[in-house]
Amino acid sequence: MATEKSTGQSVASYRDLLVWQKSMDLVVKSYELAKRLPSNETYGLATQIQRSAVSVPANIAEGYGRHHLGDYLHHVSVANGSLKELETHLLIGQKLSYFREDQIKPALQLSSETGRMLRALALALRKKYSAPKRS
Repeated sequence: MATEKSTGQSVASYRDLLVWQKSMDLVVKSYELAKRLPSNETYGLATQIQRSAVSVPANIAEGYGRHHLGDYLHHVSVANGSLKELETHLLIGQKLSYFREDQIKPALQLSSETGRMLRALALALRKKYSAPKRS
């Protein structure tokens, strides 16, 4: 299902979506933060951070690959939910004194930007595919 970039260019792949690219950057930041956690969090908070971060671009890609608007929108919604989950894990890490605020701030900013982009994508998809067809 093709969508358009803000420049009006056709999107040939989910990899062309700026929101997917931004979410991939967030995955890298999240893995960097997870590495800072103590070893006793390897199978706890570190894994949760990594899984929720990876879920964001994965769901954007999966939704893009679906042939029905409802499926695409569902996966965009799941990606947004994973984004909020990731933010929560990072804030938990801060509350537990594993991270300082300045360490998680870049990831939270990326997350916020990604969230805005996901909302814009969902809105654009609804508008584009619910507009009356002209003959």
